[in-house]
Parts: sequence; structure tokens; C-alpha cells
Amino acid sequence: MTVFKNVLVPIDFGPGAQAALDLALTVASSAGAKLTLFHAYTIPMPIYSEAAWAPADTLERESRKALDEALAKTRKSYPRAEAILVCGDPAHEIVAAATKGGADLIVMGTHGRRGLSRVLLGSVAEKVVRLSPVPVLTVPGDDRETKRAVASSVTA
Repeated sequence: MTVFKNVLVPIDFGPGAQAALDLALTVASSAGAKLTLFHAYTIPMPIYSEAAWAPADTLERESRKALDEALAKTRKSYPRAEAILVCGDPAHEIVAAATKGGADLIVMGTHGRRGLSRVLLGSVAEKVVRLSPVPVLTVPGDDRETKRAVASSVTA
């Protein structure tokens, strides 16, 4: 059986990410692993003027605030948690953080997009699964599927 020592949890502050964090807490606590919450925000393009930098600063500030709140809440039940905030393409930044930080498992939520919305928006989880050098555990965004995934992982 593989024992994980460093679990990376990318979060976007949505319900799928919360379900992934809940599952990652279970995995990390059972293994005594370090748990890293990770958020990558992106700056909408194009940014051509000085006036456009104000929203970028706001994006960073709001992202930091949300991540700090998630970390504080997580540390109440798991003190070995930390957080990383970066700016960039989420899929590539997640893989880079896993590689650089020595993660041996990524646990992330999915939005469950299908059809045209998936084609147009892409899937961060799918890109991470394809690019990651470590195992990736995806947690479905649908509440019923999420509860089923968490329940089966706890009994496994």
C-alpha cells in the first residue's frame, strides 16, 4: 500500500474543490502527510494600460484572502496544512507546484462540464491528469457523486 507524505489540493473555492479538500484531509490525516492548499489565479488578457493593473491587484488580494480563509479553516482540523498562491495557467501551475514541492498525490475537484462548455473552457483536471508526474485523484463536482466518492474512500 502506498503511503502519501505530501498531498497537494488545488482549490478554486467552489463545491467540487471543497469536496476534494475534505477527501484530501481524510487521506492526509490517515497518513500523517503534509497537506498543501494551492490556488492559481489568472489575469484576464489583454492588459495594456496602467489602469488595468488595478483589477490585477484586486484579483491577487481577493485570491489571497479566500485562500487564507480556507487555510485557517483547514488548520482547525489539520495543523499540518499550508497554502500556496500563484498567478498563471492553473493546470501548468498545479503540475509545477507538485513537482517543485515534492507532492506525491494531487487531489482535485472537477466541475463535471460536458459537451460544448468543456470544449470551449477546457478541463483543468484533465490537463493535470495528462501532465502530472504523480497520481491525481479527481473528485466529481456533482454533490451525489462527491458524497459517494468520499464515502467509498473512507471505507477503503
